Amino acid sequence: MKIIAGPCVIEDAALLDCVAQRLVDINGRLGTDIIFKASFDKANRTSVHSYRGVGIDLGLRMLADVKSKWGLRILTDIHEAWQAAPAGEVVDVIQIPAFLCRQTDLLVAAAKTGRTVNIKKAQFLSGSDMLYPYQKAQDAGAAEIWLTERGNSFGYNNLVVDFRNIPDMLKIAPTVIMDCTHSVQRPGAAGGKTGGNREFVPAMALAAKAFGANGYFFEVHPDPDKGLSDGPNMLELDKLEEVIATLI
Repeated sequence: MKIIAGPCVIEDAALLDCVAQRLVDINGRLGTDIIFKASFDKANRTSVHSYRGVGIDLGLRMLADVKSKWGLRILTDIHEAWQAAPAGEVVDVIQIPAFLCRQTDLLVAAAKTGRTVNIKKAQFLSGSDMLYPYQKAQDAGAAEIWLTERGNSFGYNNLVVDFRNIPDMLKIAPTVIMDCTHSVQRPGAAGGKTGGNREFVPAMALAAKAFGANGYFFEVHPDPDKGLSDGPNMLELDKLEEVIATLI
């Protein structure tokens, strides 16, 4: 079972250390190998005034520090093809954002780094549609490819999860991740920001397990309501261990 967890965006070194230390503690108690996730840039924020991150240069240095200090594997996302090579020098998994999963140049660049590529399913695609992004990365020589379910657009400002997408994607890739926190988003529903319903995160994880998911993605924060990105759908950090223990 693969587990990915971390804050939505890099805010500062103190936050990264706080989350990383908790993940190491959980790994020690539960025998897991949680992959640390944080974004150096959130290029798809709802508003131009929203916080985006610290940028690629400082962000990758900070992620490298987390890896060195805490011994955790690292995942981050990229938004442009040129970011793949420098990211691949630091991280273990390069993630393709859902909105960008059809971008051929982005997929090819990520694949050519030799790192694992995690492709998030777009909110407008079915699980079976993910065959084609998968093939793009595969044909470009990706060493390992994961697919991630994160819900589908359901009218305006809402998402719904069709859990049939999980077994459909398992026909394509051996690893299918459930993004338990982005799937409870309310896109653009909070007055120029994305809202969410974090209380449903544990149930999303358990439902995904029932449909065969073999990986889980959680954005976490010690105080989500003060988080600079995706606060309403991030899970409280102190609740993560209980959710993972239940899945185990």
